[in-house]
Amino acid sequence: MIPPSIDLMELHQRINEVTRFLAATLSIANAHTVEFYTHDVWSRFVAVTPEEVLTAIGVDGHQREPGLQKQSGATEQSKSTFGFCPDTNRLVDVHELLREAKAHSLPALGVCLSRDELLEALGHKSSELGAETGSYEPDEFMNAKKSHEVQSMAKVVDCLAKHCRVKQVIDVGSGKGYLSSFLSLQHGLRVFGIDSSSTNTHGAQERNRKLKKFSKAYQKCRNASREKQEKPVVADIQVAKDKDASRELLTPDPNPIEDLFLNVMSLDATQSGRASPSSLTDEERQRRKRENLERKARGRNSVTDAVFSPLTSYVTAHTELRELIGELEHAVLVGLHTCGDLAPSTLRMFTAKAELLAVCSVGCCYNKLSEEFEPLTESACAEFSHGAFGFPLSQHLRRHSWFCGRNARMSACLALERVTVGHGIQMESLFYRAVLHVILRDRYRAHKSEKRVGNVYAKVRSFVDYVRRALRKLDLDDSQLSDDDIQRYHDAHLPRWPEIHAFNLLKVTLAPCIEGLILLDRLCYLKEEDERAFSALVQLFDPLLSPRCYALVALKA
Repeated sequence: MIPPSIDLMELHQRINEVTRFLAATLSIANAHTVEFYTHDVWSRFVAVTPEEVLTAIGVDGHQREPGLQKQSGATEQSKSTFGFCPDTNRLVDVHELLREAKAHSLPALGVCLSRDELLEALGHKSSELGAETGSYEPDEFMNAKKSHEVQSMAKVVDCLAKHCRVKQVIDVGSGKGYLSSFLSLQHGLRVFGIDSSSTNTHGAQERNRKLKKFSKAYQKCRNASREKQEKPVVADIQVAKDKDASRELLTPDPNPIEDLFLNVMSLDATQSGRASPSSLTDEERQRRKRENLERKARGRNSVTDAVFSPLTSYVTAHTELRELIGELEHAVLVGLHTCGDLAPSTLRMFTAKAELLAVCSVGCCYNKLSEEFEPLTESACAEFSHGAFGFPLSQHLRRHSWFCGRNARMSACLALERVTVGHGIQMESLFYRAVLHVILRDRYRAHKSEKRVGNVYAKVRSFVDYVRRALRKLDLDDSQLSDDDIQRYHDAHLPRWPEIHAFNLLKVTLAPCIEGLILLDRLCYLKEEDERAFSALVQLFDPLLSPRCYALVALKA
């Protein structure tokens, strides 16, 4: 039995530390950037200058020591709690906030295992750690982020399967099937990929077909190389495409199956999608018809000749897996960047289903989590049954009716590590949106738009263009505003740019603490369900490549 990473009592203490910190600081994270100027957000929540914040965070290229600058908020309150004045709840000490935010993030709390520590605990030899990565450039076949995630998580899942002596894996929210395919081809696991999108499932089936063709070609290549090891072997692999065919050369190397998989994925990445039926030749239409009939004849749950089995279904903790998967045996449950409530549902499913012996779950999209105790959503979420909300999961936080708030959950999705190396958030788009809200208030008496502007910013050439496109999207008459009128709003608020810049960097600073609380809540839930069993938070990925880098890993006792 693997020893627990942290016991429940100690975990409760860590959660209490984080909630005390967030109780004093969540006002920053929950302030809506859209309302930044219309609600005078800076003055309401911050008592220091934007320049002090930017300098303290190190935006100007260096970070000053706390005693070397005058704190403009010092006269408001000589003592502060986590950098905030307890009387006004305004930020008065930036350096204290930065120190406390770092101290209340997951790395500083001492509750996480590294991926290597987990693999060693599962019996993987330390000398083999890191050896699974082949000598290739990821951007040749998948982007670096996806390649890193798939390889790193697949090794953990394979070790979990070996530890539990199982050969089946259920990939919830499998999407395009990258992880599922890699687990099957590289590690020889029987994988059932479940996704609610039929488009994703169909795409996975197409990749499944290509992988089978590649796999057969690889086997021929490997057999030939065994017979003639003294000569380099090259396999010509014919890859069927929608309108033509191309040849790929594959030379065996220390990681041939891995490279085989990645070459197939590269083909998928370079194709924009299936050709429309009207553009197909008669021969191509007949070929597709035959493939569809063959797939139906095999049955949707047949896995005898599939690299993995993609299934289309919306799953919850109450989903009967055996009704979806007729061949289901004991299995490992996985989810790579499962969106919103799907991540906590995955953990609920693991604890509820005896056939699931292990779980490895990486969530994302915290903004889409449902919160049981968020005041604005209690009535709106009445359709959720008791205990089906995404947050909180643990009885510990539920006893305190804890909630974060949607804007805070949005903030939790920000990537501190990327910001610190210069890959910051798109500040100009936030500035444009905040000034647009001033125009809506002043000229259209719209204090709160019922419609979303969406990603208008990505298509515009200027602020004037942005405003006109946004107004049309909101079904508002833009003819009552001249270009000069619009530009004057921009120019009037441009001197206050540092405010919105500094404020959003404060949100980024708090992001790891909010994400940490959400993940600690999930770990607490697992330990409340069975404290004897192994459960842990594990950093699987490099946060610079994949900001949502933590996995919940658990085994049944």
